[in-house]
Amino acid sequence: MKRLVILGGGESGVGTAILGKQKGYDVFVSDKGEIKEAYKNVLEHIEIEWEENQHTEAKILNADVVMKSPGIPDRVPLVQQLVAKGVPVISEIEFATRYTNATIIGITGSNGKTTTTMLTYHLVKHGGLHVGMAGNIGDSYAKMVAENDFGHYVLEISSFQLDGIDKFKPKVAIITNITPDHLDRYDYQFERYIASKFRIAMNQDADDYLIYDADDEVIVNWLKKHPVQSKLVPFSLKTEQEFGAWLAKDTIKIKVEPKTFEMSTDFLTLEGQHNVKNAMAASLASHLVNVRKEAILQSIQSFQGVPHRLEKVLKINHVEYVNDSKATNVNATYYALDGIKKPIVWIVGGVDKGNDYSELMPMVREKVKAIICLGVDNQKLLDAFGNAVEIVVETVAMDEAVKVAYKIAERGDSVLLSPACASFDLFENYEDRGDQFKAAIKKL
Repeated sequence: MKRLVILGGGESGVGTAILGKQKGYDVFVSDKGEIKEAYKNVLEHIEIEWEENQHTEAKILNADVVMKSPGIPDRVPLVQQLVAKGVPVISEIEFATRYTNATIIGITGSNGKTTTTMLTYHLVKHGGLHVGMAGNIGDSYAKMVAENDFGHYVLEISSFQLDGIDKFKPKVAIITNITPDHLDRYDYQFERYIASKFRIAMNQDADDYLIYDADDEVIVNWLKKHPVQSKLVPFSLKTEQEFGAWLAKDTIKIKVEPKTFEMSTDFLTLEGQHNVKNAMAASLASHLVNVRKEAILQSIQSFQGVPHRLEKVLKINHVEYVNDSKATNVNATYYALDGIKKPIVWIVGGVDKGNDYSELMPMVREKVKAIICLGVDNQKLLDAFGNAVEIVVETVAMDEAVKVAYKIAERGDSVLLSPACASFDLFENYEDRGDQFKAAIKKL
């Protein structure tokens, strides 16, 4: 019996344990921290050995294969020991894919991937296909493979998950965009992060498709130097495409030989140019797996968007409160500031991932009337914006940040939570941060 060791007892780890047990592996789950009670109960129920608050090397180094949680860096000594011994260390995406013949749409990128994933899933499902959505979103992919028999999967995939693939091969891959993010995991080398994103296409062949943003210089320049085997399907707001999607005034045009169709941007429920791009990518992907254009046109009008992504919470005294907690990098926050047309009271801060705030400066000078820093260490933000905005306030709790925003904001303003940083200094995750923001607003 082959031994499967799982490092990390979270959603992906427990999902992999379920699938591994089903496929006849001797499974062991090890977590350096505490495992949530709900996950422990699952492991107990299916009789899988586990440990928490430690990694017992004797029980790990004898593995035939190791599934590593995406949160664990490759440079951790235990991981390096496994690699040195020749033990395959893979991601959940790689492990689960070995046990399904489903058609896969894989979506990665620095920003927009959650919206694009949820919209693609919405279009494919309403197009009548039997489809599951997983990856970096919702239920574990491995658990879904164990418990369902979907003919299609739409997967949101992070760079960390792509770092652990070997044979993973999506029929349709989407790269929404690439901007500097998670550089702390890539030794602050942007090239390494770009290469990681492009791993989504590394096993594709001429029968597969790579959908990408043709306006993104990083992607276009990489493709010039590193050609891929798959068919290229670009989308653009600026230039007409021979094969792909583009914007002509207020009309999205989709051309996938021999089929073409178009839709008005008025069909989109989501605001902003970045969401036009997300709609292009999702429509192309759906079309390439044979969803009818009539179904795409009909269902794109009923899509409601993603929680914690430019989510309008409440209006109080003619001030709008907007939750963009999912903006964990500078580029995502740029889209948020760009999309809001009113004067902004901006709540920002958290764990800085090597951010360069300079690209936000023109937007901040033009639109932001006050900055509320929300983090344990706000020095970098103070250095960047201290002289750009008259009012800069430091806070260390969400309730406090929202109360300060309430005092500063005037009729016709927007209070925007768009942190540009990870959440782990004060919150469990970006969802917790967004939920606390919404709860604090309702207390006002």
